[in-house]
Amino acid sequence: MQRYLISFDDGSMAHIPDEEWPAVGEASHAVVQEAKDAGVWIFGGGVERQQAAIVGTDGAVREGPFPETKAVIGGFSVIEVPSRAEALAWAARIAHGCRCAQEVREIMYDPTS
Repeated sequence: MQRYLISFDDGSMAHIPDEEWPAVGEASHAVVQEAKDAGVWIFGGGVERQQAAIVGTDGAVREGPFPETKAVIGGFSVIEVPSRAEALAWAARIAHGCRCAQEVREIMYDPTS
């Protein structure tokens, strides 16, 4: 089984009118529940924009980076499925629920994790 990161850019859902957010939330949560019921869901969530910090190898902490473009992750899901085709099918379901396109990337396997 392979794990996949399914994500969308911050701002990808900006086209959704305020009055439609409850329906989008319901649809998105329904897809997550379907993925959990199917046993493919690992983890997911939204990412707060501009809330990043960098921790150096010496433990020093500094604020940033501060993205200058909209091409930063706004939300993500991690699933575990037997094939890329199945990952793409789940991404399509998530895209429909969230009303925005999803990017799909395979997570490299690490036998010690």
